[in-house]
Amino acid sequence: MCPQRQEWFIPLGLLLLPHLLLANIQDASDQMTVISGSNVTLKISNVIPDYKQLAWFYNDNQKIVEQESKAPKYFKSQFKDRVRLGVDHTLFIYNVQKEDSSTYILKVLKESGREISKYISLEVLDPVPKPVIKFEKTQEESNRCHLKLSCGTEGLSVSWYGDSRPFPKEIHSNVLEITVNPQNYSRSYTCQVSNAVSSKNDTVYFTLPCSLDLMGQFGVWP
Repeated sequence: MCPQRQEWFIPLGLLLLPHLLLANIQDASDQMTVISGSNVTLKISNVIPDYKQLAWFYNDNQKIVEQESKAPKYFKSQFKDRVRLGVDHTLFIYNVQKEDSSTYILKVLKESGREISKYISLEVLDPVPKPVIKFEKTQEESNRCHLKLSCGTEGLSVSWYGDSRPFPKEIHSNVLEITVNPQNYSRSYTCQVSNAVSSKNDTVYFTLPCSLDLMGQFGVWP
């Protein structure tokens, strides 16, 4: 009995897979989140060495700098004297501002005439403002009270702490409401507001059950 011959057919999609992966890698976007006022380095790895022309764009229409064989040519833009093109095609941006947030594009024109585009998304955030805790006591009776604290602004992450211990994750709104008794009493409550680049906090101090302790607030304990 002759063995049967099996023929293997590879789908066209699998044959094209390496090329598709290469295209995805070339078009992949990196992302950076930085604080305003800082200096930023936008660097693309594996830039084709045998290029005819290279240019950085702030967006699809606004060109920042272009280089062929001569010195870089800088275009009129919001960056003025805040950008510099490095020898390895890195783009340096100094004193970044919120309006500098964008998806930056590096376009490379090869000697063959083929153009390659690579992307870096830059998000610039301002430091968060220092929060101020607002205090409201709705009722008090026999060593217990209902305490309402609020702080923070829209768009910021808020976390609450009692005596430096975090409250449960579900209490992450800008309002903290709690019924205080001798068993769960905290001498201090802290509100921390944050974004991806900075955080600040405010702390208030209490004596049992819900009386503000100004001496503790200034670091002097009775």
